Amino acid sequence: MSPTVQQPQVNVVQTADYRESYANSVQVRVSVWDFQLTFGLASSESPDQVTIRNHQGIFLSPQQAKALLNVLGQNVAQYEQAFGTLNLEPQSHNFPHGPVN
Repeated sequence: MSPTVQQPQVNVVQTADYRESYANSVQVRVSVWDFQLTFGLASSESPDQVTIRNHQGIFLSPQQAKALLNVLGQNVAQYEQAFGTLNLEPQSHNFPHGPVN
């Protein structure tokens, strides 16, 4: 019988330059060596134009990209189980036009 390997204690610490921000746009570029995720904020000033303001680029090894895929997949599945299926197609909403009170 082989002995069980004890997992190390993991301490997560934010560095002094740690920042959080919101992104509703992510672009993915892949090379032989890494995956680049570029996060940004997409906004539309008119119906026929979208502006994406990129604010952070993150490079991941292929192994970390696969680990992220697994973690995100598990968390999205749990979210959908709790709150319902997420649709990726835009939904048309008939919002009233005019001033908001």
